[in-house]
Amino acid sequence: MSGIPVADDVFSEIDVLSFSEVGKILEVPVNKVRQMVRDGHLLAIRRGRDMVIPEIFLEDGDVLKGLTGTITVLADSGFSATEMMRWLFAEDSSLVGVTPINALKTGHITEVRRRAQAMAF
Repeated sequence: MSGIPVADDVFSEIDVLSFSEVGKILEVPVNKVRQMVRDGHLLAIRRGRDMVIPEIFLEDGDVLKGLTGTITVLADSGFSATEMMRWLFAEDSSLVGVTPINALKTGHITEVRRRAQAMAF
């Protein structure tokens, strides 16, 4: 499992899924889930000895709309996996007091990406 970027468990209270659970939801093999993390389509957290994915990253049997592009913007800005995770789950006053991940869930993709791009400067 080396080579997979994994974030620190900075928010232990979030619900997570194992790679196999994510594979079942997305209807793909576990190796495909690992590849999705390697390719920056999803972020994984190390929780104890396990690598897990926040449940909120999935919606209606697919990756949350806007998440992959947001991860790309953050990665291009030099964010580590842990920094991305912190940013996605931290309240942002410019998003009217919600977290970027919750803003993505409610369809505010453009606003979230603008904030992510602004973080690079």
